[in-house]
Amino acid sequence: MPMSDFDSIDFFTDRSLDADPYPYFDWLRSQCPVRHEPHHDVMMVTGFEECRAIYTDPGRFSSATEATGPFPGFPVPLEGDDVSDLIDRYRDELPFSDQLPSMDPPKHTEHRGLLMRLITPKRLRENEDFMWRLADHQLDEFIDNGKCEFVTEFAGPFALLVIADLLGVPEDDRPTFRDELQGSRPKAGQALGNPSEEMAHKPLEFLYDRFSGYIEDRRREPRDDVLTGLATATFRDGSLPDVQDVAGIASNLFAAGQETTVRLLAYQLQVLAEHPELQDLLRKERERIPNFVEEALRHESPVKGQFRLSRVPVDVAGVEIPAGTTVMTLNGAANRDPRVFEQPNEFRPDRRNAREHIAFGLGIHVCPGAPLARAEARISLDRILDRMADIKINEDKHGPPDARRYDMHRRSSSEG
Repeated sequence: MPMSDFDSIDFFTDRSLDADPYPYFDWLRSQCPVRHEPHHDVMMVTGFEECRAIYTDPGRFSSATEATGPFPGFPVPLEGDDVSDLIDRYRDELPFSDQLPSMDPPKHTEHRGLLMRLITPKRLRENEDFMWRLADHQLDEFIDNGKCEFVTEFAGPFALLVIADLLGVPEDDRPTFRDELQGSRPKAGQALGNPSEEMAHKPLEFLYDRFSGYIEDRRREPRDDVLTGLATATFRDGSLPDVQDVAGIASNLFAAGQETTVRLLAYQLQVLAEHPELQDLLRKERERIPNFVEEALRHESPVKGQFRLSRVPVDVAGVEIPAGTTVMTLNGAANRDPRVFEQPNEFRPDRRNAREHIAFGLGIHVCPGAPLARAEARISLDRILDRMADIKINEDKHGPPDARRYDMHRRSSSEG
């Protein structure tokens, strides 16, 4: 697409940007790292340091509209030089308001503190042991066929079952989770960023119902399992959270920990399939895998952007952002800012500062599942390289090398 067309394009509805939004991001940044988008009155932030400034300033940038952005609009007009009271008064009327990414302190501090008491180093180590076994199990399902549809046959089930194990979902219930969340039903949250699709206030009813049932059961009859720990965890002041609060935290982690991880797993395999020399390199030198994963996160961020709402007038990069303005921090653009990453559009598996990316966000809402996603990517890639000798793209499905076709999605949320 010619750059002359970018000024008129609607980023939120034009599907032509799905497969490769980076020329558009580069154009935006060349105009200014903080630039007004006219179609939906959004400030688009493409600069790395500018995104950092917004992420680390929750006092002036609220997360109330993180999931909704300018859609479907705030319940009341946001007028005045300080709209904090209006945000706090009406935020619960917004879709996804009961989810951790949409909370601000002090509520966010309390709920995230509860979540981090559940994701302990010990629990993560136990979960990592499960990942090694699971990776082999998923590969066993199709390896003898010599081909697979990677997302549905490996990445999707793998990510779902890893988080199910982390949260202690009983093994007998896991097939039901897989059917409900990866069957024929639309995926929870798929309407994000698309104004043409209706947003439900609570789209994760299946997860809410299941985890509410688990929590109530374990509070009545404690057992020696992860769900009992989830049910009996308290806030820092010692108070026991409502069942719905705990179910909401578990559901958010469950849902957010899948879609973005699936994208990461799929993208790193895509890179290997397109670059056989990288397959050979990583097979011989497995110690390179962690940095390869970081470069995959930087180069194709699973979360392309997140929304914030300015409480007061704020100056970012010399641009005055009025109170009540919707701001979109574009992680995918920031991670290709040439001021931070040399030749940012090149995939360099040995990039020295690859880990400096903000693919998982930054600040108080940085993704709590980041260590989990990294482990999933590293372990699955290690086992795939052990058991797949020659990874290639199916040209019947995706076209020849000079005209690849992939089913790409622009936005999701994984923060907390």
